[in-house]
Amino acid sequence: MTRVSVISLQNFLVNSYFLETIKALDGEVYNLSYHQERLESVLDSLKHAKNYELNSLLSPPKKGLYRCRVIYNAQEINISYIEYRKREVRSFKLIYDDTIIYDKKYAKRDLLDRHFAQREDADEIIVVKNGLITDTSIANIALYDGKRWFTPKSPLLKGTTRRRYIEEGKILEADIAVDALKSYKKLALMNAMIDFDIITENIRKIVC
Repeated sequence: MTRVSVISLQNFLVNSYFLETIKALDGEVYNLSYHQERLESVLDSLKHAKNYELNSLLSPPKKGLYRCRVIYNAQEINISYIEYRKREVRSFKLIYDDTIIYDKKYAKRDLLDRHFAQREDADEIIVVKNGLITDTSIANIALYDGKRWFTPKSPLLKGTTRRRYIEEGKILEADIAVDALKSYKKLALMNAMIDFDIITENIRKIVC
C-alpha cells in the first residue's frame, strides 16, 4: 500500500463513526468484554483516539429488553437505549456483491441498506461475495449439516456472538459456497440481540 493510500484510509477512518449494539435485559448488560475488545480494536486503528470504558458509561433501564446503541469515533461517543422487539426472519434473498467491504461495524451502512432494499418479498438478504456465503444485513450466519454447525470463514463482519460461539467450540469456520447452501439442514442467525436463533424450515424453501 502506498503512503497516499495509507493516509486516505486513515482519514476515512478518522471521519467515520462506528457502532456497537449491546444487549441489556432488566439493567444487565450482556457479553460486554467482547464489545469492549472490538471497540478498542477499532480505536487502536485511529490516531489520537480517546479511551472509552463501556462498563462505566452504560446505564440501561432497569426493566425490559433494550438495545444499547453506542456510536463513537476517535473523539466522541454517544449512547442511547432503544426498546428491543425482535424482527421475525424466515425467508432470504441472495444478493451478489464481490466488492463489498464491511470489516468494521460502521454506523453508516448505506450499501448494506441498498442491498436490503432489493430483498423483494423476502424478509432478509444473504450477501454472496466471490461465490461464498457471508452474512445477512443484520447478522452472522451458521449452517447445520446434520452433525455440526459451520459459519463462513470470511464473513463481512466478525461479530461478537460469532466469536464467542467459535471460542466455545459450538461452531466451526468453513468456506461455504453458494452452490452448497441448500444442502444444509438448518440455518441460524447470530448477533448480540438474538444470540443464536435457529431457523428450522427447509432451507430450499426459504432461500431464493
